[in-house]
Amino acid sequence: MQGRADVVIVGAGIMGLSIAYNLARLAPKQRIVVLEQSYLCSGASGRNGGGVRAQWSSRSNILLMQESLTLFREFAAEHGINTWLRQGGYLFLVRSHEGAEMLSRNVELQRELGLDSRTVEPKDLGTIVPGLVGEGVQLASYNPDDCVVFPWPLVWGYARSAEHLGVKIHPFTEVLAIETTAGAISGVHTREGRIATDRVVLACGALSPRLARTVDVDVPTHPQRHEICSSEPLKPWLTPLVADLSNGLYFSQSTRGEVVGGISSPTAPTDGRQTSSWEFLARYAQGLCNVFPRLGAVRILRQWAGLYDISPDQNPVVGEVDERPGLYLASGFMGHGFMMAPAVGQRVAAALAGGGASEILARWNLRRFQEGNLLSENMIIG
Repeated sequence: MQGRADVVIVGAGIMGLSIAYNLARLAPKQRIVVLEQSYLCSGASGRNGGGVRAQWSSRSNILLMQESLTLFREFAAEHGINTWLRQGGYLFLVRSHEGAEMLSRNVELQRELGLDSRTVEPKDLGTIVPGLVGEGVQLASYNPDDCVVFPWPLVWGYARSAEHLGVKIHPFTEVLAIETTAGAISGVHTREGRIATDRVVLACGALSPRLARTVDVDVPTHPQRHEICSSEPLKPWLTPLVADLSNGLYFSQSTRGEVVGGISSPTAPTDGRQTSSWEFLARYAQGLCNVFPRLGAVRILRQWAGLYDISPDQNPVVGEVDERPGLYLASGFMGHGFMMAPAVGQRVAAALAGGGASEILARWNLRRFQEGNLLSENMIIG
């Protein structure tokens, strides 16, 4: 463990590693250290469904994800690793009149910004997913350019490329506290010793608030368990990822044929537990069979859970903290940090390299919660 670093990034998920990789490219002489309390892919980056989409309701998120989708498509060639990218689109379902109006507005904005999104009437759902039941669905939206990837290679690819550029990554190194001197960041304390630094990036998802509190910074996000499961392999038949915004159901089919999906739960614990439950399996089975009854006979082979990082306005908390110079946040992504990480990592890295905060980082600042400038986003799964 080196005793001094120019930047210490806490969290070796895709967000932290994207920031590290992009910063190493922009500032090759800087000493960059990434600390991870467990193994790579142990956190949310290794536990999600791998969906990547540009269908959002806010202009900034749509533009950001257009960039991120391009970076995902280029990732395999840039980093020399197969991500099993499947560009089959996202199909969103809504079941209320209000939801249909919302979806129509969103598609109009998406098309204005260059997306190939379109609304789909319930009677036409079978042309996109044969056998999908449209009973109760008021409207759907579909963008064929959205995609699904296998999450782990993205983490491994960023890690390997960052290390090639000189970044030091330390797994199984828990950060205990951040240190300040005269109100500014001056170091981090780990179980392996102290590292002196004047810049720290908290990119450890739902664990970020605990470390922020060690320097008296209140980050108003909290963890929420979200479960997911995988079925036995089936013959390929499902092209898009299907998401029902009424209950948080989503499912897609992997390149090996498994149906991978999850569903929201109103009783999901918020204490950081990542255990699995029978309640989830019952809810998921009912929700899945309502839209595709033939899947009722399919066997579930694996079940696991991860943590959503929930923010008060369903938008991330990113950028330097005003009252703690040198402390940067990259959290509160509501379970969508994986898909945003390539583009967000570039922006945070640019700010760390002296380029200043981009427009989107300025919108996602921590002070908005104190000032009452809350943002909005209604295309949240879960």
